[in-house]
Amino acid sequence: MKRVLIITYYWPPSGGAGVQRWLKFVKHLRENNWEPVVYTPINPEIPYRDESLLHDIPTDIEVIGTKIFEPYAWYNMLTGKKKNAPFQHGFLKDQQDKKPRFSEQLAIWIRGNFFIPDARAFWVRPSVRFLRDYIKNHPVDLIVSSGPPHSLHLIAKGLKKHSNLPWVADFRDPWTGIYYFDKLKLTALAKKIHHRLEQQCLDTADHIITVGQTMKNDFARRTTTPITVVTNGFDEEDFAEKGHSPSEKFSIFYSGMFLPDQNPTELWKVLQEIVNESTAFEQQLELRFIGRCDAKILQDISDHDLNKHLVLEDYVPHAALPALQQAASLLLLSINRIENASYILTGKVFEYLAAARPVLAFCPDNSDVANIINETRSGYTIAFGQRTRLKALLLELFMQQQNNQLRLTGQDVSAYSRKALTKQMANIFNLHT
Repeated sequence: MKRVLIITYYWPPSGGAGVQRWLKFVKHLRENNWEPVVYTPINPEIPYRDESLLHDIPTDIEVIGTKIFEPYAWYNMLTGKKKNAPFQHGFLKDQQDKKPRFSEQLAIWIRGNFFIPDARAFWVRPSVRFLRDYIKNHPVDLIVSSGPPHSLHLIAKGLKKHSNLPWVADFRDPWTGIYYFDKLKLTALAKKIHHRLEQQCLDTADHIITVGQTMKNDFARRTTTPITVVTNGFDEEDFAEKGHSPSEKFSIFYSGMFLPDQNPTELWKVLQEIVNESTAFEQQLELRFIGRCDAKILQDISDHDLNKHLVLEDYVPHAALPALQQAASLLLLSINRIENASYILTGKVFEYLAAARPVLAFCPDNSDVANIINETRSGYTIAFGQRTRLKALLLELFMQQQNNQLRLTGQDVSAYSRKALTKQMANIFNLHT
């Protein structure tokens, strides 16, 4: 059996979206004649801890690692937080401030201009040294890096230089095309370095993997390296327990971080209108959000008199999410309202598909998200600002629920199972060994 070295920052017991992709690939790689070896930091910054994910790691998988230095303690001190406070996404706020504090703006500037490509940059050289020695004594056939953080691609690039092993670079998100890139307050020099490092990775890798077609199209304009789309997906075992009864409420469910540029303002306005017009709707409406929610979004919900309908939980174990998703009336998806929104294809899209409940997605027409939802017949897409269509749709779906008819028909999501996707990934590995 061939051996693949997988370089990933996210690994259980770390929770959250970033860990799912390669945890699930590792789970099924042996079925495709590949033995995974996972390299990951032994002391990472863990925003969420989810012990339930440890059950997905196959028996006797080799996991190796080294310590990583991350400057988050400095960041916390600079922004007035406790030294050991958990790291929070830089553009998500617990409190709605009229103006961001100078210390926070300074911290973003330092992060963008001194930690290139990201705060894990200090781990690159020690990792290359460690892995050079490792593969001398424990040979592997192929290297995979998963980013972001894109520092991990730099580790793989350095290792390829010394070993000449084939390298597959997996981009879960864009690099310079990421939605917050322009918010990092980069100097002209820092931007130049980011673009240079990105281009080096695109040209040096033997194969590039993207999670969506739009990112592939962008990269294909800049490199001749072969590129394949291997999307995220869902684990059929996570959804093995069928028959979860839908909520008696008209429950609109959201999971994950809810960032300020994801705020579906038209939804709050339309919900307020319908609540004021329909007593039945007012009595049945529930907004159930799992994950950290930006203060601006919470304020908008309050401003539209929807607070009493809101059920908010900071985090639940990943193993508990399928039952909650399957009990929802609608699964809410809201893509960031930015110039390159068509790029964005979050991992939860595919778990929403597996839950077999209608998805209500706010996204651009012809985006990766819209195409997949329409292709699989898994729900409804609303372009930003379409209030009239949104109101008519919500009223129609509410009536369907009242008549016990709110369900999907003709849905086909088999192409997005983790088993099928791992086979696709293994076939790419086979091309280069």
